[in-house]
Amino acid sequence: MPPVFPGTRTLRLNINRLQSDNGSFGVSVFGQDITALKKLESELRQSLKEVQQLRERLQEENLYLREEVKSLFMHSEIVGDSKPMQELLSQADQVSATDTTVLILGETGTGKELLAHAIHGMSRRKDRAMIVVNCASLPPTLIESELFGREKGAYTGSLTKMVGRFEIADGSTLFLDEIGELPLELQSKLLRVLEQGHFERLGSTRTIKVNVRLIAATNRDLTRDIADGKFRKDLYYRLNVFPLTVPPLRERKEDIPLIVWSFVKQFEKTLGKHVESIPRKNMEALINYYWPGNIRELRNVIEHAMILNSTGSLAVEPPTGASPEQSGSSVLQDIERKHILEVLEKTGWRISGTNGAAEILGMKRTTLQSKMKALSIKRSIL
Repeated sequence: MPPVFPGTRTLRLNINRLQSDNGSFGVSVFGQDITALKKLESELRQSLKEVQQLRERLQEENLYLREEVKSLFMHSEIVGDSKPMQELLSQADQVSATDTTVLILGETGTGKELLAHAIHGMSRRKDRAMIVVNCASLPPTLIESELFGREKGAYTGSLTKMVGRFEIADGSTLFLDEIGELPLELQSKLLRVLEQGHFERLGSTRTIKVNVRLIAATNRDLTRDIADGKFRKDLYYRLNVFPLTVPPLRERKEDIPLIVWSFVKQFEKTLGKHVESIPRKNMEALINYYWPGNIRELRNVIEHAMILNSTGSLAVEPPTGASPEQSGSSVLQDIERKHILEVLEKTGWRISGTNGAAEILGMKRTTLQSKMKALSIKRSIL
């Protein structure tokens, strides 16, 4: 573009030849000052250039702008379209039409209860509420009366009659979360109920018949618990009719952006905020993080970031100080190796069981053993 000097004007000249029957006799020249028009054209070109640069920068900085979140089950909160989840939910769809007992396996925070709700919601029993009992949240002395009920005066302090969860779930679904925490002495009674379909309240000899579909879940390795004498083998086989394993978040990384946006949209409603984009570097950090607490941990991270955020772009970071996933970086491998070694030393190299290294790290025993092999972690024998 030629230089523009102060006071310079841009003219458009129209030159026409004047002629008659005897030939040309002159020219006419008409000049139009288009200085303002050329200036406007130049400004427009610059604006278009800036818009293109901005678009390219947004494409570089943002992995995802707002998008439709894909929910794999109608009336559920299960989000994602990865192959592991497609396969899992296809199996869940098949078993939901039956009354078969389902055992849901998976690490802490993977969404086992959500899957149970999805199965119930697609079943013939969906018109009645699914009854939920967390076996780890109740003292062992109360679990039996919670499940099977009690009569007044059944034991000291029982001043009223109590209807148990099995009775309440008659005709519906009973979800026993953390089934691995059920006391050994109650496992035999649960087995009898599952096989015979009836039981007695505490302090009563009257038999109560129920029609209950059972879904159980655990983050424990029940086969290991059987070997350790903590879980009945016959109950395990009765529960393990149709096992479903929920994959950890690190095995369905492609779902993380969709899950992040689903949480963003949830918290927009409760916090009264609006987010349009998430920087690429932040989303990639979320995708590459190990997520020992899985979806529950991710939800907490998004909620914390949303509370602090005051712009249309959400700068969210994964937790610091926890073990990241092995990603080819020697620095990250060293951090993870050191973290696992510290836990193993603290537990006396006990990998499984209550307060074992696998439980503390939020992993399955087999997952921890695989990582120990990959990171060349071996116990030194002096």
